Amino acid sequence: MNEILVLYYSRYGSVAQMARHYARGIEQVTGMQARLRTVPPVSATTEATDPDVPDSGPPYATLNDLRECVGLALGSPTRFGNMAAPLKYFIDSTSALWLSGALIGKPACVFTSSSSIHGGQETTLLSMMLPLLHHGMVIAGIPYDQTEMLHSTTGGTPYGNSHVAGVNSDRELSTTEITLCQSQGKRLAELARLLLQRS
Repeated sequence: MNEILVLYYSRYGSVAQMARHYARGIEQVTGMQARLRTVPPVSATTEATDPDVPDSGPPYATLNDLRECVGLALGSPTRFGNMAAPLKYFIDSTSALWLSGALIGKPACVFTSSSSIHGGQETTLLSMMLPLLHHGMVIAGIPYDQTEMLHSTTGGTPYGNSHVAGVNSDRELSTTEITLCQSQGKRLAELARLLLQRS
């Protein structure tokens, strides 16, 4: 089985829920499997605050997870219009992969969650693409043949899926957001399979 890495950071659980729906979409494609990974929080006083293995949820990501994947779905909550520091911290550690060209030509997509619909979702998604472009990855958005994009009053952008979690970060994913997570995951896996066939 070829694996698509679903790599995310989630503080209150919304991005983790989205990641699981991306995984479901990925696994709708024959020969493709999702590998869920997260990253630990970052402390202002020290780098080593958490155990190597989290108490619950998926394992923490390693560079090998990126090296071994055939595609990447990258998710983060919105932090002032940008990805959260823990995910950025991990991405900043990937210089060795950049030097070796390990991610060149692999497809990738991004997803996010914010407390309000105008909370910086689109700038977060665009900023998350920048390091992926530096790695030579092929960015896959969401095309408007996904009719949910035309009618969404919650999340969803052509740059990647999004979720509006509410001020208390307790709003469940909408049906539209779930559909778009799964369809973008499926599209990513289909692109990865197509690229593998051509290589």
